[in-house]
Amino acid sequence: MAKNEPDENENQSMNAYAKYSAVGFQMIAIIGIFTYAGYKIDQSAHHSVQWVTATLALIGVFISLYIVIKSLKS
Repeated sequence: MAKNEPDENENQSMNAYAKYSAVGFQMIAIIGIFTYAGYKIDQSAHHSVQWVTATLALIGVFISLYIVIKSLKS
């Protein structure tokens, strides 16, 4: 093996790092989109308590956790 070629163990650790960092960004995106949608709904409906934002943020958290658990199983 040449000195410039990375070994297989290093490639596997980089693949795992890329996979799990992508899952983290996916979680942030899902929670952010649901929270933003709830915020816009509350803003347009002129709610004094932002219950739609809170509800959609929680739904986003549960969906992102489901996706993480599903990706960990595979």
